[in-house]
Amino acid sequence: MELTQNTILITGGASGIGFELAKQLSALGNTVLISGRDSAKLDRAKKALPKITTYQSDVSDAKAIPALFEKVTKDFPKLNILINNAGIMRTINLHDQDGSLEDVTRELDTNLHGPIRMIKQFLTHLKKQPSGAIMNVSSGLAFVPLPLSPVYCATKAGLHSYTLSLRVQLKNTNVKVFELAPPATQTELLGDFMSEDMKGITIMKVEEMVAVAVKGMERDQFEIRPGQSNQLRMMSRIAPQFILNQMSKPVDRLLATGKHSH
Repeated sequence: MELTQNTILITGGASGIGFELAKQLSALGNTVLISGRDSAKLDRAKKALPKITTYQSDVSDAKAIPALFEKVTKDFPKLNILINNAGIMRTINLHDQDGSLEDVTRELDTNLHGPIRMIKQFLTHLKKQPSGAIMNVSSGLAFVPLPLSPVYCATKAGLHSYTLSLRVQLKNTNVKVFELAPPATQTELLGDFMSEDMKGITIMKVEEMVAVAVKGMERDQFEIRPGQSNQLRMMSRIAPQFILNQMSKPVDRLLATGKHSH
């Protein structure tokens, strides 16, 4: 698709992959809007990229989404691309008795409920535009779980499945459906992980990863799997037990140390 002169909303756009998407898409001559829940981060992003417009909004809050929709479509009626990027990732020890029942599913609210609700809210508007797109940011871990982060991986597998269905249902519309499945990428999302847990994993620079994503969108490549994500998907098909065993090694340390979730 033509990746210039679009109006693009990116959730979780104040840092990490979302911020880099904002930067690269803005440089291509698009109007870029970002949302996020942390106003200090949004202010920093705005200072770094003065052309972007920021909205404080939390995708995990169902009530915040209609309010965001009203504001954005009033300010930018030509909005035609939605990028569901907001995500949180935690190490969770399932033996741990601490924390509430609400807390253990926190990643579901942001990573899975968030995109599904955003699409429900914005879809009618996107379908009215001359050309539109939705990009859901899943993960290489949608194909093989990292058992250290069981809930995160479940949300990304769910988002991958949902995206496949969405693409089929939107096939007769002018809204293209992309999925970006990043590999381990150099962002603050990895802050929770010990360096030993990341042994043998190639961490991709966020600039390179997003450049691959942008090229993929331009080429209408609907499933974009940069770096090691492609290998994870392939291994999940060829040798599922082998790759799961490899991804499971850090759990032995987790169980040995009794390290609790943050």
